[in-house]
Amino acid sequence: MLLADIGNTYFHIYDGNRVEHLSYAEAIERYRDMPLYYISVKHDLEIKMTQMKKWKNISNAIFIEGEYETMGVDRKALCLSHKEGVFVDAGSAITVDVIEGELYRGGYILPGLQAYLQSYTTISSALDVSLDEKIALDRLPRTTKEQISYGIIASIKVLIDKHRNAKKLYFTGGDGKFLSTLFDDALYDETLVFQGMMKAIKDKKIC
Repeated sequence: MLLADIGNTYFHIYDGNRVEHLSYAEAIERYRDMPLYYISVKHDLEIKMTQMKKWKNISNAIFIEGEYETMGVDRKALCLSHKEGVFVDAGSAITVDVIEGELYRGGYILPGLQAYLQSYTTISSALDVSLDEKIALDRLPRTTKEQISYGIIASIKVLIDKHRNAKKLYFTGGDGKFLSTLFDDALYDETLVFQGMMKAIKDKKIC
């Protein structure tokens, strides 16, 4: 079974063994004639998707108790992957969602790491730096690069810790692996969204 999560930047395709991250054009060209179930937050591609006769949009089958009307389908699929926990998708944006007893309790959205960095460059070219992923969080930094890195990483960590309440942390997304290293007992798994999709396909008996 081929599954696809169509995000704001890439196609993410899972064949049961590995995840591929492809451009829209590359994914369509490579998989256009193969049976595929997908969810999508890229609504302006939907007309193109309907031309793929073997592709099926299962976005309407993805549901979690307590969801809100405009909640992204990829976030809902991520939250379906486990019955309880804090779910972090660190991509173009960083979304954080809390599930307790299979009920959605709420969450929040932050800029992605690259969006954070780019925002500094709009203030001053002197703030155009790369992220120091090894920045120490137990002392105040003393250089521009360190201070920007500290401001970004520490603020994300503090917010997640605030709402964790001893729950398991689940990370996915391009920067999820790095962010997961900031926490004890955190799990990074790039297949979490697809696990949620598979659960919905099974529960709804989609075929």
